[in-house]
Amino acid sequence: MKILILGAGQVGHSVAASLVNEDNDVTIVDTNATALRDLREKLDVRVEVGQASYPRVLERAGIEDADMIVAVTNSDEINMVACQIAHTLYHTPTKIARIRSSHYLDRPELFNDAAVPIDVLISPEQLVTEHIFNLISHPGSLQVISFANGKVQMVGVKALHDGPLIGSPLKAMREHMPGVEARVAAIFRKGKPINPTEATVVEVNDEIFFIASPKHIRAIISELRKLDKPYKRIMLAGGGNIGNRLARLLEESRYHVKIIEKDNERAAKLAERLDKTIVLEGDAADESLLSEENIDNTDVFVAITNDDEANILSSMLAKRLGARRVMCLINRPSYIDLVESSIDIAISPQQVTIGALLTHIRRGDIVAVHALRRGSAEAIEVVVHGNYKTSRVVGRRLDEIKLPPSATIGALVRGDSILMSAAELVVQENDHIIMLVTDKRYVPAVEKLFQVGIQFF
Repeated sequence: MKILILGAGQVGHSVAASLVNEDNDVTIVDTNATALRDLREKLDVRVEVGQASYPRVLERAGIEDADMIVAVTNSDEINMVACQIAHTLYHTPTKIARIRSSHYLDRPELFNDAAVPIDVLISPEQLVTEHIFNLISHPGSLQVISFANGKVQMVGVKALHDGPLIGSPLKAMREHMPGVEARVAAIFRKGKPINPTEATVVEVNDEIFFIASPKHIRAIISELRKLDKPYKRIMLAGGGNIGNRLARLLEESRYHVKIIEKDNERAAKLAERLDKTIVLEGDAADESLLSEENIDNTDVFVAITNDDEANILSSMLAKRLGARRVMCLINRPSYIDLVESSIDIAISPQQVTIGALLTHIRRGDIVAVHALRRGSAEAIEVVVHGNYKTSRVVGRRLDEIKLPPSATIGALVRGDSILMSAAELVVQENDHIIMLVTDKRYVPAVEKLFQVGIQFF
């Protein structure tokens, strides 16, 4: 597939790295020649220096025979204009654009072929907001992913010494919780994936990803660590787009929310817009301010400013002063390794965003892609099509399907029913299969497995 990526920032870099590894023909366009030179050396991609919305620049980049453009510059307007030009002049089949401003996102009628022709809108701020809200809604979780319109969830949890299942094989989970349907899809031990079986013994600090119905999530987490009390008091450092959206979502869900915002004009606007949130003007890295606002009584501290260094500093301070759980937004991947031992959860906007992008780039009827563990693994939801002759999976038992290495099937969703993976389970057309691939090199093989033969069409 020939893909043009407009924008060489962190999101563009992350998307390009994923696509190049999957044998796509990728060209990156940006005005920053230095950034492009670095990407060309690191990723072996084609690059074109110039304004991403100029037809001549797009032509030099190969827009005339491109299958897709992914417009992820820092300017909503450039992204929209580039999609308009790609549609009008070159009839590019698929146009994906990153749109950040709520002024545009609140008007969905803008985005259609008769107005601004964008096929897929990606809002990093909205995706990050939902990601953080899910973590707050599931105390103790490292990652929460919904599939099949929320019918099933995959949750990542770090096993701690006070969990009843520690030192026991996975099969003991059924004995502890009769009637609870769940499947452990993957275990990461000391950073490396191991293939879980019923005999696998759970160890302290294992990162365990399991699949279950949302109503059973808390019960399963309680097997792996002492269950955290539901969170009530939330403190946000940063009142930008994410802070504003998250505060609104949290106050609607009856959390007690405080925002610390350094800019006095921004703080004043937040105070006007938010009904129940307490808005504080100040520096989130000010120890006296955090102490005055009872940081030691805070359930979750979330640092979400645009400044990585400010987020890291305030997060480490909040943790030292007694916040129960600390989450920190970090744009630079190199910083994440430095701080993971000092805070609870480091959130990468690029990794949250890239899953939404890859959902529309993958081959086959893949309806959801989620990056796990900083992009080294993926959780995938795919809809099965075809029949026994045209499909490699339809009409076959799960133990008859030749899965690529590192791929496991966690569950099937059939209508309103959740069917946990079992050897004798037979796949039917239109089943939603929830998979986990712990080594992304095998994602193309997974895509090929679910493609149907020509007879089906």
